[in-house]
Amino acid sequence: MKQVFRSEQRGGANHGWLLAKHSFSFANWYDPSRMGWGVLRVINEDRVAPNTGFGTHGHRDMEIVTYVLEGELAHKDSMGNGEVGGANAGLIRPGEIQRMSAGSGVLHSEMNHGPQEVHLLQIWMLPNTPGGAPGYEQARIDPASLRGRLALLAADGGGLVRVNSDASLYAGRFDGAEAADLPLAAGRLAYVQVARGSVTVNGERLNQGDGLQMADEAAVQIRDGQQAEVLVFDLGRPQ
Repeated sequence: MKQVFRSEQRGGANHGWLLAKHSFSFANWYDPSRMGWGVLRVINEDRVAPNTGFGTHGHRDMEIVTYVLEGELAHKDSMGNGEVGGANAGLIRPGEIQRMSAGSGVLHSEMNHGPQEVHLLQIWMLPNTPGGAPGYEQARIDPASLRGRLALLAADGGGLVRVNSDASLYAGRFDGAEAADLPLAAGRLAYVQVARGSVTVNGERLNQGDGLQMADEAAVQIRDGQQAEVLVFDLGRPQ
């Protein structure tokens, strides 16, 4: 089973300082048929204007991954990340992956202190188990690992960062004859989000902002990219 969800079908909001597009129900946009896919609950494409951002707010029982495409996002949280002397500087740039496990509860802010718009994807995934101590990781992505292949960025027990969720997140960049296949175990779901460019996935032509959800497929097959950057999710089902 394959279902394409086009960029223009997404929900969203324009708050002036924030232009948001929602692949799944979020905030004031509600579509009962778009409540997530497997353990994937949210993919938001956000554009944050300079000198603005998300003030301090709370989360719990969610795995949150941030993938910055352009600009720099300043993160600060109640675990001390982003604070002077904290474990992490909290500045997220293109070519990095950030994971925050909300666990039993965390407060954080995300601000654009720079002179240019920040363009990012924020991803929420359901945790394997609720509660637990909040956590944070941030890692640099080797650009060569994305060229014509799928690099494992986040997984439960692997990847550049670890997520407490039955999910594996890959990213890749594809142009021309570059191609990749990601085998899927029986019963697994998959979701592909096109961050930039255009690409053919399992026979479906996708453009920037499009998503493709799949079930009962043997593999994710990526072909014929045109300056494409894609995120690919190998997903379990909610418990």
